[in-house]
Amino acid sequence: MTWAETTPGFGLDNLPYGVAPGPDGRDRIVVRIGDAALDLAGLTAEELVPPECGAMDLVPLMAAGPERWAEVRGILRNLLVEEANRPVVEPWLVPVDDLELRLPFPVADYVDFYSSEAHATNVGRMFRPDDEPLLPNWRHLPVGYHGRAGTVVVSGTPIRRPVGQRPTDDGPSVGPTQRLDFELEVGFVVGTASSWGRPVPVDEAEGHLFGAVLLDDWSARDIQAWEYRPLGPFLGKSFATSISAWVVPMAALDPVRVAGPSQDPAPPEYLQSDGDHAFAIDVVASIRTQAMRDRGDDAHALTRTDFRDMYWTAAQQVAHLTVNGASLRTGDLLGSGTVSGWDQATYGSLLELAWNGEHPVDLPDGSTRSFLEDGDEVILTGWAGDVALGPVAGTVVEARA
Repeated sequence: MTWAETTPGFGLDNLPYGVAPGPDGRDRIVVRIGDAALDLAGLTAEELVPPECGAMDLVPLMAAGPERWAEVRGILRNLLVEEANRPVVEPWLVPVDDLELRLPFPVADYVDFYSSEAHATNVGRMFRPDDEPLLPNWRHLPVGYHGRAGTVVVSGTPIRRPVGQRPTDDGPSVGPTQRLDFELEVGFVVGTASSWGRPVPVDEAEGHLFGAVLLDDWSARDIQAWEYRPLGPFLGKSFATSISAWVVPMAALDPVRVAGPSQDPAPPEYLQSDGDHAFAIDVVASIRTQAMRDRGDDAHALTRTDFRDMYWTAAQQVAHLTVNGASLRTGDLLGSGTVSGWDQATYGSLLELAWNGEHPVDLPDGSTRSFLEDGDEVILTGWAGDVALGPVAGTVVEARA
């Protein structure tokens, strides 16, 4: 129990971290409890929390390591439980609606994986109908690509329709993408760095992870289709990636830990672990068109799916990322890849839901979508048991002239 008011998903079991400017205009770390946020800069000045909590972003706390994370979480829970702490703590609670939430940490490196077997199979069936849907390497390693850290944006940032080369019958044409898509993903945030040249064993991988966010890997499918061979995604992915404003601590996900899926064939030894490294997180992608907003309609759920079914876990992704000696840096962001299930209602992108435009999706306002149109807002939400992941929202705006 806590003396502070809570709301579903944002109680003592969560306590996610964010960053927002205070009354002096200086960014500070905040921790959400219910519809309020605790200003850690104020608590630091009162010497109630360690000095890392008084920073302008999460980096010092993230770099401090698991023991410090557990210590701070324990202090915060105690401050919010013990009634005797209320007089000194309550003045530092700020309504969430009054905050202008920032990107909670500067992104160091960004890697996006491709870890859903259903999603990879669907894409293979669409684009390689005469071949095996999964490429020969897929069940042997977590496939991924290095994205652009500088275009990771916080939830609520408008998404400008990107321009690039698109294939036509007469050769490539330069212009705004006609096939803008979302991808429903979960992202993991690296806290403690690793040494260059030293691989991180799979059973040590989660000791480097500070927390989780929802992630939308916006994709320009026509630009991507023209450019991705032979080196993979580039401009079709690098224009924007949206993440939650709230970082859910890994400790808050412990109650939803589950065993990962059976992997056949068995992966190489450096990817093998007997621990429960998967998480049962229910995730939803919804859409609200301009017409729906004009009428005051609620967002329409396009898909609901379960993160527990991902073939490769975050621990395996870390182990694979570092097996060649590449190091982790504080603030690295690891995208899971599109979270898709095997049923159409659980597909995690419009590419799959509309099957590359062959079967447009019907919306409540009478319109259909094969891909996103200007004015469309996409909202991602997620629940890990009783813990809510911070939402991710982005509205598509027209391309620059």
